[in-house]
Amino acid sequence: MRKTYLKEHRPILYNQMLLSEKLYPHLLEIDETAQSRLEQMMPQLAKEAGATEELKASDPMKWVGLMNTCKAQAEEILMAELINS
Repeated sequence: MRKTYLKEHRPILYNQMLLSEKLYPHLLEIDETAQSRLEQMMPQLAKEAGATEELKASDPMKWVGLMNTCKAQAEEILMAELINS
């Protein structure tokens, strides 16, 4: 996603990074950072949403819904902070 963003919205930066061979290390760093931040944010967002182990045991469908909402929220945050910046 970061590569597409750079290519479409920041073509000069994209070309500079591509020609200097810094593009792919940059993309790898962004991907690793995004995965790390997602892993850090998910427990906090789940706790705030009330997606507990007790809820998982008593109402699994509600728990899945809350977790999907949390993941979507985390992905939106990461898109704004890392991918599209």
